Amino acid sequence: MEKIRKGDEVIVIAGRDKGKRATVSARVSDTHLLVDGVNVAKKHARPNPMKGVAGGIVDKTMPIDQSNVMLFNPATGKGDRVGFKVLEDGTKVRVYRSNGEQVKA
Repeated sequence: MEKIRKGDEVIVIAGRDKGKRATVSARVSDTHLLVDGVNVAKKHARPNPMKGVAGGIVDKTMPIDQSNVMLFNPATGKGDRVGFKVLEDGTKVRVYRSNGEQVKA
């Protein structure tokens, strides 16, 4: 079970985009995430008339390591570490480490 999932709101804690708050759009691998508007690079795209793609320089969101982001806790307004707790009915849920509240996801 991953601590950070698609759709979670995260805050960047290291790198060029430090301090930005955004949403995780996808998990690329076990350790890398795609976060909207974070780690954006300019890439040269070749035109493809069959797909209707125009050529030129396009902005592309590149993967960021999950160690460089923290889950955003709306109660405290800061980034927070994530832990796990097993409820009475046996389901495993994510909780914020600072206050023990369940992560809304």
